[in-house]
Amino acid sequence: MLLGGAMGGLESARPVNQTTAHQAPANHTALDAARLRASRSIERLFGRDAPMAKALLIADQHDIPPEVRDRYARAGMVHMLSISGLHVAIVAGAVALLLQLARVPRAAASIASVLVTAVYVAVIGAPAPALRSAVMLAMVSASKATQRPTSPWASLAVGALIPLILPRTVLDLGYQLSVVGIAGLIASGALGRRLLAPRLDGWRQKVARELLTSVVATILTAPLIAWYFGRLSLIAPLANLAAGPVIAILQPTLFLALVAAPIPGLGAFFAAAAHPLLLLFDGVASAAASIPGASIDVVPSLFTVVAGGVMVLALLVAAMSRYPMRPAVVAAGSLCLIAWSPALHFPYSGDVELHVLDVGQGDAILLRTDRGRWVLFDAGRVWQGGDAGRSTIIPYVMRRGGTVLSFVLSHAHADHVGGAASVIKALHPATFWDSAFPQGSVVYDDALQAARSVGVEWHRVHAGDSLTFDGVGVKFLAPDSAWTASLSDPNSASTIALVEYGENRFLLVGDAEEPEEDWLIDHSRDDLHADVLKVGHHGSSTSSSDRFLAAVNPSLAVISVGAGNLYGHPSTDVLAALARVGARVLRTDKVGTIVVHTDGHHITYEAAGENWQIPRQH
Repeated sequence: MLLGGAMGGLESARPVNQTTAHQAPANHTALDAARLRASRSIERLFGRDAPMAKALLIADQHDIPPEVRDRYARAGMVHMLSISGLHVAIVAGAVALLLQLARVPRAAASIASVLVTAVYVAVIGAPAPALRSAVMLAMVSASKATQRPTSPWASLAVGALIPLILPRTVLDLGYQLSVVGIAGLIASGALGRRLLAPRLDGWRQKVARELLTSVVATILTAPLIAWYFGRLSLIAPLANLAAGPVIAILQPTLFLALVAAPIPGLGAFFAAAAHPLLLLFDGVASAAASIPGASIDVVPSLFTVVAGGVMVLALLVAAMSRYPMRPAVVAAGSLCLIAWSPALHFPYSGDVELHVLDVGQGDAILLRTDRGRWVLFDAGRVWQGGDAGRSTIIPYVMRRGGTVLSFVLSHAHADHVGGAASVIKALHPATFWDSAFPQGSVVYDDALQAARSVGVEWHRVHAGDSLTFDGVGVKFLAPDSAWTASLSDPNSASTIALVEYGENRFLLVGDAEEPEEDWLIDHSRDDLHADVLKVGHHGSSTSSSDRFLAAVNPSLAVISVGAGNLYGHPSTDVLAALARVGARVLRTDKVGTIVVHTDGHHITYEAAGENWQIPRQH
């Protein structure tokens, strides 16, 4: 049962209870209280191993560093980082085995294992992959007890249907991996009976079946991993084959430690026994990820999704069919298309382009030179299990091709720096420019650590600093260290960048508010004139004063803002102020991603499928 829960889940991909081990939810239920007690027990028992133990036991990944998740993704073992169908199946099997060793009748042991599993799944909050596994386990046990064989596809259908009581479950990566992985397990079983059983026996057949299961499940779930992580692990079948026996022993050991936690000494005994297993488990991931060529980057695009869907269906048909050659060829061809997706670039106009990406309530602005190279300004927001860098910016750049020259961070708020660590690690900009306003932000620290880990050169922005590349100039107008020394709000210490190409100018102001706008007018008024303005702070009424807009006098004003945001952005006062200076206004919540083109003389923009040329006002 190497992949018994077959790629059973990645809990970090779904919004989960953010409660820490020391803080209960505001209106906590009995299940919340039980989960909180379990979390505290794990921290007490496992110490430095607690983050991994909590992930494997109670679906809490909050303390696992991003670099660890990335390592497991490269190794093709990321599904094992959280409680899933695999883990639940192992616990159920261990309970049944212990009861049978105690001479409990097989039927009673089966019922008891179902009940224990149900309680366990409830205590950890019933995540979709674990719930699916528990339902399938109950169906199989009921089928055996009544001696009425049931199709595994029927069991999967019922197990997959139960979590859909909450419709958002269908978007959960853990649930998706769990369902597709079990489909792979069923398909590999049929393929093994047809191909291996007549040719091998004994231990050879068992090893071959395990390897076949790993290969099939890995290939079937590859499109999901490619979409969420932008990579395809080539070492995954072997890594899973090596990790399978480790997790099969580790999981029940962790479970016993949790169960025995109230008994002094006994819980600590099982926790100590789990420590070398945890080291071995992580060692398998580290060894697999460090192999050259262990994974390849792919573009998580609509093209990838369609090719991946075709591959999954074709491989399932090939595994179940007596005549597998044609669907197998289709599956192989689709997999090749996914692997080659980074080479499939969008056509490029040859102009200098400003791409204002639709990342919801946040900023991510990409400057592309006429040689196809990029400078990135901000990286959008972050959420539990994902960020705008991974979901939007990285695939956007990879689909269009070209190297990233610099990453510029306006300030350390999470809706601007949220995706920075992902962007830096994936796209490797040569330099990282930052206002360096101290804030104590975890995501900001992650970005700095990512830059250090991949050797990106970090620079603090000072007013007057400038960059020049491919005929494009970027002049930093702020922040000024003397000005920021007295500030408490990072918004007013935003990096202000003036982009110049030929006769055209773009002004990017981050979340600058009126005090910083006044400082700019007093110190850099002559530099403020711009054809295109990225409106400050998503159109907040605290920015874009009449005095500042008069100094900029933009022809086009772009507002990066989330649809239906809770802040009421953009302010009607700001929209009225922009109308008074005659600026055409574009909003990402209305038209999506906006691309502004310039040849150095004329400016055009495309948004919502339309192209327009804007007149210059100065």
